[in-house]
Formats: sequence, C-alpha cells, structure tokens
Amino acid sequence: MEVITHFCGMTLLEKDAKYIWHPFTAQKNMPYPIAITHGKDSWLFDEQGNGYIDAISSWWVTIHGHANETIAKAIYQQAMAIEQVIFAGFTHAPAVQLAEALLPLLPGNMHKIFYSDNGSTSTEVALKMAVQFWWNKEGSHTKRTKILAFHNSYHGDTFGSMSVSDRSVFTTPFAPLFFDVVFIPTPKADNLAETIATITEHATELAAFIYEPLVQGAGGIQMYEAELLNQILEHCKSFEMICIADEVMTGFGRTGTMFASEQLTAKPDIICLSKGLTGGTMALGITACKQFIYDAFVSDDATKTFFHGHSFTANPLACTAAFTSLQLFQQNHCLEKIKIITSWNQQLIANITNLPGVINARVLGTIAAFELQQSKNNYLSSIATQITQYALSKGVFIRPLGNTVYIMPPYCITNTEYDKIVTVLLEIIKDGYR
Repeated sequence: MEVITHFCGMTLLEKDAKYIWHPFTAQKNMPYPIAITHGKDSWLFDEQGNGYIDAISSWWVTIHGHANETIAKAIYQQAMAIEQVIFAGFTHAPAVQLAEALLPLLPGNMHKIFYSDNGSTSTEVALKMAVQFWWNKEGSHTKRTKILAFHNSYHGDTFGSMSVSDRSVFTTPFAPLFFDVVFIPTPKADNLAETIATITEHATELAAFIYEPLVQGAGGIQMYEAELLNQILEHCKSFEMICIADEVMTGFGRTGTMFASEQLTAKPDIICLSKGLTGGTMALGITACKQFIYDAFVSDDATKTFFHGHSFTANPLACTAAFTSLQLFQQNHCLEKIKIITSWNQQLIANITNLPGVINARVLGTIAAFELQQSKNNYLSSIATQITQYALSKGVFIRPLGNTVYIMPPYCITNTEYDKIVTVLLEIIKDGYR
C-alpha cells in the first residue's frame, strides 16, 4: 500500500499545519505532530520509518493492537454488504448480533442496548434516560432532576457529560451553562460518613448517580476501593436513584476483569461503553440499561418517547467491528493476557514505589500510574510534553496527564516490548523529571 506523504509540493505535516486543529493541544507555537503512516500490533510507525510502542493504546482504545487483520476483514466484508442505514424504522444483523452477544456479559442484568457514537454521547444518553425516567413516572412536577457525581471525574466533552464532570481546565469556559450537579468526594474511609450524609440530604431531588468505577481516567488515573463505592451505591439505591457506571475507559478488561463493575457487589442500572468496544478501530458508543428503565418509556403517551438519536446510530461497520472484537476476546484468550500484563504492572509498581521522586505508584489491572514530584501538579504542566518527547526519542509513546505518568498497553504487547517501556520509565524517573 502506497503511503502519501507529499501533496502538491507540500509535506503532510505542512498541510496539517495549514488545515488541521488538533484536540487537547495548545495551538500557539504548537510543534509539528508526528505523521503516522501505519501501525501493527503494539507499534506505530512514522513517515521516516521510526517505530514507537503504543504504551497507552492510542487514548485507551486499541485493545487488540493496530491493524488487526481479523477486525479489518470483517469490516471490509460488511462494507461490501451495507455500510450505513438509518436506524429509525430499520435494523440490521450487526446491531442485533452485537447486542445479543454483549448483554449476557454485562454486570447488572442489563436488558436493552441504545447505540450512539462515542463515549461522551453514551454518557449523554444515560443522563437523559435517567432524567426522563423520572419525568415519565412523575410528570413535569418531579423534583428528581439533579445528578450526583464525584469530584475529579471526567465523563466527556458534550454539555451534559461536562456538567457532571469535575470543574477543571476542561470545562471552565462553559461552567455558567451547566445544569445542577451535587458533587461528592472520591470515596475514602475518612470521608464516607460525610458523603453518605450529603447524599441523604439531597436524595429527594437526585435522579441518578454517575461514576467511573474503581478508577477515574482523565482526572489523573485516580484509583479507589471497591468496598467504599459499594457502600455509596447501596445508599443511593435505597433512595431508588439510578446508578450509571461510566465504563467507557474501564470496560473490556482494563481493570483486570471484563468490566470494572464485576468487582462490585452493587451493580449499576445503566452502563456506558465505548473506547475498547470496537477494538479501537471505529467510533461507537453503547448505553445499556435494565428493564425497569426501558419500561418507563413504553407508553401510549407519545410524549414519553426517548427522542434521541444520531445519524450514525448503530452503524453496521462499527457494530461489526465491536462484535468481532468480542469474538477475539474468546479466541485470543485475552483475559489470560490481561492477567499477565497485570502481573507485569504489579512488579513495575513494586519496583518504583520507593524510588526518589515517585509519588503514589498504583496499579489496577492493565493500568499502572504514578506521579512525579515537581511543582505543577496539574494537566497544564509542561512536564507532560517533556516526558512525551523524551519517551518518543526512545521509541515509546506515552502521554502523561500533567505530572501523572501512566501506561495502558494493548493486550497483544510482548514481554520484550513491555520491558522496553519499563526501561524508558526508569530513565524518566532517574533523569529527574520531578
């Protein structure tokens, strides 16, 4: 396959600088990005032929590795049949196949799947479902219109998902437009009693509680105990609050089990999925719910319809990719590979915990993280760019969240590749990025 890197006398990077606006990137004095031409398994390759181990699975999505031939062939075959069709009044085999295969795997006895386009829209759908659930049950006089959420959370970049995310650099310009949210601290033994009291105080006005189970992603890979979350969930359920598990990042093996909610005794009423859902090949979001939520929308009153959808809802290509990815979990023994990566991560964290400059080294499944001791402990810290550039020069791609360094590799990573990542991390710690 020919890779195009020049256009009418301009390089790919020159064209990029002229036409493209990159996400989560300060635009002034922005350095040229790296032009990736292809990838394979754990590797990305640029136009000069340099290789980089993708230690963060390209924003946590590419769980089976790049250019997976099984998924690619399935997408091709589906594209030759039907690539897209409106999902209002029509259906198709990939959407039904995926729902039938996925629902039995989801914790919490889910019954229905609603398709959307990405992680933000999957949480947006969940919030709308929860709020309208109470509107459908109690009418316009319902007081249950507020959402409960954790501080330090991140649920996406659409307005609803921003509203229930922590007030941060991601959301500051839009804060005056957000709806009412009751925020509680991420659970710890010393704040649990106060948190329970806060929930009780606002219970009659809370429609739902949305949470990232066990680990908060973009908020800095913060991890917390399952038992503490269990107690909060049980308390919320005692007030009939709808519990929404945002498993966009934690789903599909990231925390060591297929879904993080499997490690909890208290199960969600709604689960949001994306990222690893399609094996990282295409955009797709899923919001799965229990039967009682769906039943509130089944009515002779047409105003109780869930008026939400997207042009590419249940796109056949994306559903095919997701169904094939699920098959790969069984065929490639992914959960066994996840256990191996987990053990590697545990050893890494044990080895660096007491090193000078390392703070709060932690591990959960295929996720390992730590902070580097330095003055600016926030997302805008320049240390993140410095670390990324250093690691790239060594053939490893990581992208710290401020001074939080983490890895989240694809499940196809080899022992040799993982060892190279560890070597680079140790060099970063030793060379004084703190």
